[in-house]
Amino acid sequence: MRRVAIVQSNYIPWKGYFDLIDAVDEFVVYDDVDYTKNDWRNRNVIKTAHGRLWLTIPVNTKGRAGQAIDEATIVDHKWADKHWKSIAQWYSHAPHFDLVEPLLRPLYEQAASFDHLHDVNLLFLHACCRTMGVTTMISNSRDYGVEGERTERLVALCQKLGATHYVSGPSARSYLEHERFAEVGIDVEYFAYDYDEYPQPHGPFEHAVSIVDTLASLGPDARTVFRGGDLRART
Repeated sequence: MRRVAIVQSNYIPWKGYFDLIDAVDEFVVYDDVDYTKNDWRNRNVIKTAHGRLWLTIPVNTKGRAGQAIDEATIVDHKWADKHWKSIAQWYSHAPHFDLVEPLLRPLYEQAASFDHLHDVNLLFLHACCRTMGVTTMISNSRDYGVEGERTERLVALCQKLGATHYVSGPSARSYLEHERFAEVGIDVEYFAYDYDEYPQPHGPFEHAVSIVDTLASLGPDARTVFRGGDLRART
């Protein structure tokens, strides 16, 4: 049995993204598909005393319709300092800020010089995985050179990776062509994002926030929130 997940590149994603990585044998960052504006590709959420705060990396989209995620470039490198200052301001009194600061501050200093969004996202993704002890192999879809639309491309990637099971988020139920996977002997499973709350700063609990929140709140125990997705077959 070999499980594979394929998901677009996200900026400091939430705990569910890392839980999915931890639950499969190989995680493919879907980097050669269209960049989507106003999405998780270049932004995420932290909590503040005044509510949710979006941290957004400014990306050049003017006249670049159809650009791939790994082609998206950053237009203002001041973003990194601003993001770090916001995190430090609102999580400095969190129980495990002593873990977050030496982890994230150097990353933001390094990322400030990056020109491509995808490189920033990978930098944070790998660092957070190492911190939480997530050892799943992570690769980039462009490295496999597959083509096709939606399901066709996903099936081709799974075949190249020798997957027996393709693990997807639940939102794909509406468009995934399951019969295409069945034709080549690959089972489709859906990941269920179902988590307990943990002690979290700044008011009522919110699940849809960056992993930064989980790390600052739980520190070395951040991975204990993972549930393995309660993997369920398509049927």
